Amino acid sequence: MNYFQALILAIIEGLTEFLPVSSTGHMVIASSFMGIGKDEFVKLFEVAIQLGAILAVVVLYWKKFFDFSKWQFYIKLIIAVIPALFFGYLLNDFIDNTLGNPIFIAVVLLLGGIVLLFIDKFFKNPTVNHESEISNMTAFKIGCFQVLAVAFPGLSRSAATIIGGMQQKLSRHAAAEFSFFLAVPTMCAATGYKLLKGHELLNAENIKLLLFGNVIAFIVAIIAIKSFIGFLSKHGFRIFGWYRIIIGVLLLVLYFSGVEMNVL
Repeated sequence: MNYFQALILAIIEGLTEFLPVSSTGHMVIASSFMGIGKDEFVKLFEVAIQLGAILAVVVLYWKKFFDFSKWQFYIKLIIAVIPALFFGYLLNDFIDNTLGNPIFIAVVLLLGGIVLLFIDKFFKNPTVNHESEISNMTAFKIGCFQVLAVAFPGLSRSAATIIGGMQQKLSRHAAAEFSFFLAVPTMCAATGYKLLKGHELLNAENIKLLLFGNVIAFIVAIIAIKSFIGFLSKHGFRIFGWYRIIIGVLLLVLYFSGVEMNVL
């Protein structure tokens, strides 16, 4: 991997991690077009640059994350992240296998896109408009939706948690924000585990690539998060549904055209 390839992947991570479009599917397509090999450092890089995206959430919502008087906020995040941590560990081998299956990812992208076409009609008249109104049980139920993204790569963690929030009567704005908050402990756990397992890959050059990728992902994620909240509040999910369907079809076309899919 060179710095140009690292730049492209980091931009994709920053743009797609918090949108309901699947960062995994985009990584598959970008890696295939750039001919990036499936070596262990590439796999580590594509997970570790999530740290930059995580930092973007913490910086944008620093008042929320560092207001230690509101301890209930941290309790909700702990409760919500438990299902994903449990099933992520339990389904580790299954997840590794599905991450290596581009057809599986493409189909999940397509099906998820179809759901997003109609999601705004499914859940009307929200009653929860702010994080402070979310109960511990509601947080847990949203966390259970996040398990779907763990078990089905290509679904999108953001899509699963936002839909889960709306199913629990959260407004689009509140569901998106809680999805961002929940990403912090979830992605910290996933990234920390990956770095721990791949620490022997962290030579001087690879560390520079990781730092570079995280800085780019951080900057792009800042822009993406700010833009997404405003767009979602005004326009809903329909455009993301059509976009997912297009990406899913593109993945299938690439695969059946004989293009090598450099999956994670």
